[in-house]
Amino acid sequence: MNNTNNPSEKIRQLRLQKDLSQENMADMLGLSTTAYGDMERGRTELSFSRLENIAKLLDVSLPELLGFESKTLSETEWLRQENERLLTANAKLQNELDLWKKRFGSLVTLEIGRQVQQHREPIGF
Repeated sequence: MNNTNNPSEKIRQLRLQKDLSQENMADMLGLSTTAYGDMERGRTELSFSRLENIAKLLDVSLPELLGFESKTLSETEWLRQENERLLTANAKLQNELDLWKKRFGSLVTLEIGRQVQQHREPIGF
């Protein structure tokens, strides 16, 4: 890995190497200079699509932008590992969603049963 694992700092270093100002980068990304400066200072969380755009502008691979040296991890391998991580996270979230759906369904069924019982009592069923 490079000496920095901080994407914001890596972006700043690469921007300076390309002899670009924050204003240049902000214009190319369609951002205000303040918004771009906040990204470099780590005050704004960077989305995946924003990181991809910045990598293209700086003419580097996404793994390199994120602080991985290409000798250590190929872009394909990095993407494969990132895909596996996202698939695992997605499966966990899907399991949690299924659990909440089941709980919600149980609560709705209990509430409907309670309401039906309340309506039956006055009628005398």
